Amino acid sequence: MGTSVGAKAITIKQAIIIAMVFEFAGAYLAGGEVTSTIRKGIIDPELLGDEPELLVYGMMSALLAAGLWLFIATTFGWPVSTTHSIVGAIVGFAAVGISVDAVNWGKVGEIVSSWVVSPVMAGTMSFLLYMSVRKFIFDTDDPFKMAKRLVPIYIFMMGYVISMVTMVKGLKHIGLELSFQEAMRYSVLVAAGIMMLGIVALLRIRRVTESRQYDLLNVEKVFGVLMVSTACSMAFAHGSNDVANAIGPLAAINSIVSSGGMVAQEAQMPHWLLLLGGGRYRRRACAIWISSDQDDWNPHYGTYTE
Repeated sequence: MGTSVGAKAITIKQAIIIAMVFEFAGAYLAGGEVTSTIRKGIIDPELLGDEPELLVYGMMSALLAAGLWLFIATTFGWPVSTTHSIVGAIVGFAAVGISVDAVNWGKVGEIVSSWVVSPVMAGTMSFLLYMSVRKFIFDTDDPFKMAKRLVPIYIFMMGYVISMVTMVKGLKHIGLELSFQEAMRYSVLVAAGIMMLGIVALLRIRRVTESRQYDLLNVEKVFGVLMVSTACSMAFAHGSNDVANAIGPLAAINSIVSSGGMVAQEAQMPHWLLLLGGGRYRRRACAIWISSDQDDWNPHYGTYTE
């Protein structure tokens, strides 16, 4: 939300409302796939068939260890990742408490490689999108006109990607399984609906003056609509991915307890677990909202002033 608030496209309270709604939706609708990776992808459950209680104790230990480390790092203001913490904690208890062979090192390698691939891919796509905006909007004779013409296309692309990820990977746990072709068709419809909402918002933006300098300010207003859309998209994607850090170990514990001690590879994701994970983001967002009402909050920058 920092970019949208910093550019004054939305206020801090609007950002919190967006976070509460879309983080919760992402966690519940699309959080099952990543949660499954945390639950059963890092450890080989077959090695624990005779002692399922080890997995229960280990997952509880991993949650406690990750929570303590996050608390310590946050207290001292150190940059910290919940994903790194929970993955490291699970690998630690499996390697030390069970055996090194209990860790699925291939899956761990995939997870770790994503920590390198993700920023590289994000940086590459960001560069390409920036260059397309610069070439097709700002380097034209009428940036304002081109912005109003092309911003809906960017909104459509954003809506299509999020819809595809959700429909292909995220809806199985709620009983809705779609083929890839069906997901593509429905995603186009959803993205078109989001684009129409963006067009309606863009129609309210009028050119103030023909001056080149003020015309760029008008373009910023047009991109404000896109920034709101990307803020919603980012909140949804973050909820769908980050919820696994909290409920992945809980899902593993629930699977063993509900099956009477069977360490099963396949177990349906309970709805209440995803609701619990989604509620975590709503509580955190509400806490930030309360803190934003304090006297030392600077709404223009989204940070505390010294």
